[in-house]
Amino acid sequence: MPPIHLATTFERDVDGGYARGYSYSRENNPNRLSLEVALTALENGAACCAFPSGMAAAFAVFSTLQPGAHVLVADDCYYGVGELLRGHMQRWGVTSSFVDLSDLVATRTALRAETQLIWAESPSNPMLKICDLQALADIAHEAGALLAVDNTWPTPLGQRPLDLGADYVAHSTTKHLSGHSDVMGGAVIVREEGEGLQRMRDVQNHGGVIPAPFDCWLTRRGIFSLAARLQLHTQNAAHLAEALHAHPGVSHVHYPGLADDPGHELASQQMLGFGGMLSFQVPGGAAQAMAVAASLQLFLRATSLGGPESLVEHRASIEGPHSKTPPGLLRLAVGLESADDLIDDLSAALAANAQA
Repeated sequence: MPPIHLATTFERDVDGGYARGYSYSRENNPNRLSLEVALTALENGAACCAFPSGMAAAFAVFSTLQPGAHVLVADDCYYGVGELLRGHMQRWGVTSSFVDLSDLVATRTALRAETQLIWAESPSNPMLKICDLQALADIAHEAGALLAVDNTWPTPLGQRPLDLGADYVAHSTTKHLSGHSDVMGGAVIVREEGEGLQRMRDVQNHGGVIPAPFDCWLTRRGIFSLAARLQLHTQNAAHLAEALHAHPGVSHVHYPGLADDPGHELASQQMLGFGGMLSFQVPGGAAQAMAVAASLQLFLRATSLGGPESLVEHRASIEGPHSKTPPGLLRLAVGLESADDLIDDLSAALAANAQA
């Protein structure tokens, strides 16, 4: 295993140079470089910038835009990204339109002359809608814009947007990549080196938006087990999706692995696996959904995903006034426990809710 390089500064050569490759840890660090090299290889990209959180990674992408730029973003994107665009970036003169990116006609219609970026999620959070990433890349490039894809849920082992034409891939490495719910981080991988990459490097260096060496080391360590963990996450999620789909107390299941899911055919073409995330709806709205979540014993009521533990979250209650999430929806981050135990837990909670 590589050592952890905690040094903030590095010795200079007698001639004033830095033959060892490092001068100051804000500019670069061996652990950060190791993580960036690994993520670049996983996404089949040209280069990577690591950040201290997924939101920092999104901020870095939006910081590459010129004042007056327009962004097209998924109408059910991660709510933190939506709040960043509606708030901080709007004050910087960057406007945004929220559109169903799975509808290519609506996407083309929403383009403006000043559109510089399309920000996509596929699957989306928390509705798991699937976008045609190759088509979105074509639409963006025809308009002189770039395509960025949040690939946190599928991971590079489940989907490779750069191979489908995307320009940037963003990650919250807090999730599946680190895999143990013990370290925060983010990253952006680029398809080609250029001005955008340099602007993100400026955010790292001049903005000081960098992950700590130990955080990079932990994330890099987590990547070693990603393939095995993701396989079990995906297997468990598929079993849960099928069980919930057949349950009379569930009105709808959102999971692209289901044969009747609207995004199943497209996901089968552009994804390498359907992932460990799903959501489902119960009749009766927020009160019933919260009651089901409260009855669960193995699922923890908490935000995040990609760790060994299974989590349940009522998204609408935390997303605020701009939320489009149905009030009866619960999002499941399926962990590494026994699928049978998780299904029993859900069945018991749904039964208790039906009797209440």
